[in-house]
Amino acid sequence: MSSIIPSHPNLTWMCIMFEKVVAAPADPILGLTEEFKKDPRTDKINLGVGIYKNEAGETPVLATVKKAEAALLESEKTKSYLTIEGTAEYGLAVQKLLFGENSNIVTQKLAKTAQAPGGTGALRVAGEFIKRQLGDVKVWISNPTWANHHGVFNAAGLETTQYAYYDAEAKDKNFAAMLADLEQAAKGDVVLLHGCCHNPTGIDPTEQEWEVLAKLVADKGLLPLFDFAYQGFATGVEEDAAGLRTFAKYNSEILVASSFSKNFGLYNERVGAFTLVASSAATAETAFSQVKAIIRSIYSNPPAHGAAVVTYILNNPALRAEWEAEVAEMRERIQEMRVLFVNTLKEVGVDADFSFIERQNGMFSFSGLSKEQVARLKSELGIYIVGSGRISVAGMTKSNMLPLCKGIAAVM
Repeated sequence: MSSIIPSHPNLTWMCIMFEKVVAAPADPILGLTEEFKKDPRTDKINLGVGIYKNEAGETPVLATVKKAEAALLESEKTKSYLTIEGTAEYGLAVQKLLFGENSNIVTQKLAKTAQAPGGTGALRVAGEFIKRQLGDVKVWISNPTWANHHGVFNAAGLETTQYAYYDAEAKDKNFAAMLADLEQAAKGDVVLLHGCCHNPTGIDPTEQEWEVLAKLVADKGLLPLFDFAYQGFATGVEEDAAGLRTFAKYNSEILVASSFSKNFGLYNERVGAFTLVASSAATAETAFSQVKAIIRSIYSNPPAHGAAVVTYILNNPALRAEWEAEVAEMRERIQEMRVLFVNTLKEVGVDADFSFIERQNGMFSFSGLSKEQVARLKSELGIYIVGSGRISVAGMTKSNMLPLCKGIAAVM
C-alpha cells in the first residue's frame, strides 16, 4: 500500500521548522498536576492546584448547579451563538454580585460586563484592553502573587513590576511597605489587587486598609484592576466584596476580572467575567466597544452553558440562598482543615509556630516551606505542593492530614 503522505520537495524543510522549537517550561501549578498523575505511588497527596475537595477527596457538582442544569435542559430551545459579550442577564447578575443590587454603579449603568473564559480569560482581556487603550503603562502586582499573573500581562505586551505585600518573617502582610511601593507608581499605571483570599498568602487587607488603598490609588491617578476569584471563601459572599466596593466609593474607573470556578464549582466550564466601570454610562459604552473588538479577535464569543447556570441560580431567590449555604459549607470546611492542620503539626512534633495559618483566608496557605523542603516532600513522600510553598488547604482531608503533617515534620 502506498503511503498516504504525499511526497513534497520541501517536506524536510517543513519538518526542520518545528524541530527548531524548544520545549516551554512546565507550568508551576498545572505542570505539577501532570507530574502527580504520572506518579505511581498510591499514597500520594496533591495539594498543588486550587480545587476544592470534600472529605471524600472528591470535587462534587453543587446541588444548586445540578438543579439549574436540569431546569435549563428542560427549557433549552437553541444552541445558537451568544453575542460577543454574552447575555445581558449574566452581565447584570455579575454586577449585582460585585457591587450590590442597589449600587449606583448598577442602577446608573456605569458598568459593562463581558462573559470570559474563566478568570484567566478575563485577565487577558483586561491586559489587551490596557495595552491597546492606555499604552505602555506598568502593571503593579503583589509579591508574591498567583503564578500566572505576570505571564498573562507580559503576553499582552505589558511591563509588570512588583509591590511589597508579604513579610516572610512576621508571616503577615507588610502594609507600610506596600504603600511605600505604590507611592512610586506613575499616574496611569495599573494596580492589580486580589479582591479577597489573596493568592497565595491568604492574607487580606483590613477594612481600614482597603480605605487607605482606595484613597491612595485615587489620589495618584492609578487604575485599579481586581482579580476576584474567591468571592464567598473568606467571610461571606457579600462581605468579601467590601474591598471592591470601598474602591468604588473613591475611584470612578475600575476593571474587574471575576471567576465562578471556585464558588460555583464550575472549574471545567470556564465561567468568568470582565467588568469595566466608568464615570458615566456613555463612557462605559464607548470603552466597552473596544473590549468587544478585543474579544472578537481572541475567542469571538463565549460558551453558553456555565454562564446560564450561574445566571439561573443568582436570579432564583431560593436557589441563591441554597447556593450561599453551599459556599458557606465549603468555606467552613476549609477553615476546619486549617485548624486541624495546625493542631496535627503540633501533635507530630513540629516545633515551628504554624498558628498563622489559622488566620489566613481562602483555599491556600503560604506555608513558609523552602523550595528544598517542597522538593523533598514530592520526591521522598509523594506530597505535591507548589514550589513557592503554597499549600491548597482546600485539598486537605481528615484522612490525608496525618501523613501530610508527618511528611512536613520529616523535612523540617
